[in-house]
Amino acid sequence: MTVTASTGPYRSYVYAYPHKTAYRPLAGHPAGRPLLRELWAAEPKDALSLYVHIPFCEVRCGFCNLFTRIGAPDELTTRYLDALDRQATAVRDALGDEERVRFAAAAFGGGTPTFLTAGELERLCDIAEKRMGADLRSVPLAVETSPATATADRLGVLADRGTTRISIGVQSFVDAEARAAVRPQHRSDVEAALGRIRDAGIPVLNIDLIYGIDGQTEESWRTSLDAALAWRPEELYLYPLYVRALTGLGRQGAAGAVDGADPAWDEQRLRLYRAGRDHLLAHGYEQVSMRMFRRTGAHRAGPDDYACQTDGMIGLGCGARSYTSSLHYSFDYAVEMREIRGIIDGFTATEDFSRAEVGRYVDGDEARRRHLLQSLLQAEGMPHDGYRERFGTDPFGDFPGELGAFEERGWLDGTAGPGLLRLSPEGLAHSDALGPELFSPAVRAAMAAYEVK
Repeated sequence: MTVTASTGPYRSYVYAYPHKTAYRPLAGHPAGRPLLRELWAAEPKDALSLYVHIPFCEVRCGFCNLFTRIGAPDELTTRYLDALDRQATAVRDALGDEERVRFAAAAFGGGTPTFLTAGELERLCDIAEKRMGADLRSVPLAVETSPATATADRLGVLADRGTTRISIGVQSFVDAEARAAVRPQHRSDVEAALGRIRDAGIPVLNIDLIYGIDGQTEESWRTSLDAALAWRPEELYLYPLYVRALTGLGRQGAAGAVDGADPAWDEQRLRLYRAGRDHLLAHGYEQVSMRMFRRTGAHRAGPDDYACQTDGMIGLGCGARSYTSSLHYSFDYAVEMREIRGIIDGFTATEDFSRAEVGRYVDGDEARRRHLLQSLLQAEGMPHDGYRERFGTDPFGDFPGELGAFEERGWLDGTAGPGLLRLSPEGLAHSDALGPELFSPAVRAAMAAYEVK
């Protein structure tokens, strides 16, 4: 993800703040690599989120810049699960037993978690439960899958172990568009996978779709939307296509590549976003964020007592982040396949997981920015009282320039009332431009100095 000077609607997808490209090796910090036990000693632990990262895929899509590799030769998945087991043991020990440790939510992401075999998925669930103490059958458990790996035996394991939400990356039901996105799949295989997911009885199905693919029209976009709606998914995510450095499409020099603004492509994506949004709203879905839509009255798989703005997260695996109130930490980050393979190999060889390796400290100003950003990008908005209660200040007092600019552009909802800060429909449409404007100068500088690898 790169913050640029672009004023277009698609600057970057802000799913976490600060982004990993702002992280740095903690060995160079004056405090050195902190012990996890010390990091978590004073943290609330009664409503944590657990995220486990599986960095394997059967193929890498042309738009993908996630931390994942193709295939797993020489029993690499076994070695990876062995390392996860060691890491989970060390992390649970670091959390201690002086106070209650409870996980309010869990997720397996990637990569593609269902790249693992059914037996390996059983072991993954055992690590989450027996090592970390997460009760997967009593908390929301979300798992990502793909059409090729959503097999009946894997889905059966996930259903038996308490999975409440399965998310499948379809991207397009139009075969020509899938090929244009360098995603080799056929609609018939996608439909068969969706049938197996529904047969497994997992309560919440999410389907991911992408707009802005080369050659995509409003008509073909409607084809994908209607094909997805035919399965009555509880959730739908609509993602704008991004082309990033070192990805397949980036190497091809596709439209909108990292350093080249393309107003025509921006216009296409914005037009398709609005068409998709309006189509889903007309078919009984409510908008949760720019990307997320939930079928009205559908089962909700999210946690009732976990808030990403305030509660901690434990990440296991070489691509996972962990959050305390003062430090966000992970392992090294890369996009290029050779670099990723090296990081995964290093992770599987690690014996001592007692310290944080790479991260960024989050001070008072950064905590305010993160809280505002992650709240404001949700359609329901942010109550002023919750912000004041946490920080003792007012958001307009803390960020007059940013919020004033949003107001001038019509991105804030003037009908929300004095106690609520909420985006207008146009503000939600420009979430990927609005979010980066809340980044601090220090984070911007760190991201700009990061060398993509």
